[in-house]
Amino acid sequence: MEWGAVWLTMRLATIVTAILFLLGLPLAYWLAMTRWRCRFLIEAIVALPLVLPPTVLGFYLLLAMGPHGPLGQMADRMFGMRLPFSFTGILIGAVLFNLPFAVRPFSAAFSGMNRQLIEASWCLGVSRFETFRRVTLPLCWPGILTGLILTFAHTVGEFGVVLMVGGNIPGVTRTLSISIYDSVQGLDYASAGKAASVLLAFSLIVLCVTQWFGQRGEAT
Repeated sequence: MEWGAVWLTMRLATIVTAILFLLGLPLAYWLAMTRWRCRFLIEAIVALPLVLPPTVLGFYLLLAMGPHGPLGQMADRMFGMRLPFSFTGILIGAVLFNLPFAVRPFSAAFSGMNRQLIEASWCLGVSRFETFRRVTLPLCWPGILTGLILTFAHTVGEFGVVLMVGGNIPGVTRTLSISIYDSVQGLDYASAGKAASVLLAFSLIVLCVTQWFGQRGEAT
């Protein structure tokens, strides 16, 4: 098994999970609490990667991050860097592709919370931020952890978007799933089998943990 690909995959999944925790929480909270009539448009955009083929999303991202695309030109002007076939490029693609796996569980947890508890905290003079930190987060932590676990696991197994945007560059964009694909293409079934068994065991553990948190959330 290619340990460089394992390390790169874990690094990518960790950063993606951290980014979506910071960006997904406020978005999910807004979706759960807002009464805006056109909220369904934002929800549809967030959920789009669930039904959109990864190659399609990867193609449009490749165009956007290319030398003539808006993201590519901005990155070149501001940082002097090229996004396609780089770790930053696959990071952007993975964040966008895994957005619904974080936001939807977050939003479901916020929607299922008793809003009277939040209103009671406001009536007691507690600020909105402190109410969110001391009341909302503790009550919704099973759903939030579920979203983080699903995000991490899905990033570990991501293939299509990473391949389209990053290619297969060892030490830069070569993740574990791409390493498995490359081993199969080279008829190295032994190496592919070891890596695939690791992903299989990891996926089973993730599902068990997710179900356990789901049951705890229902119990509370």
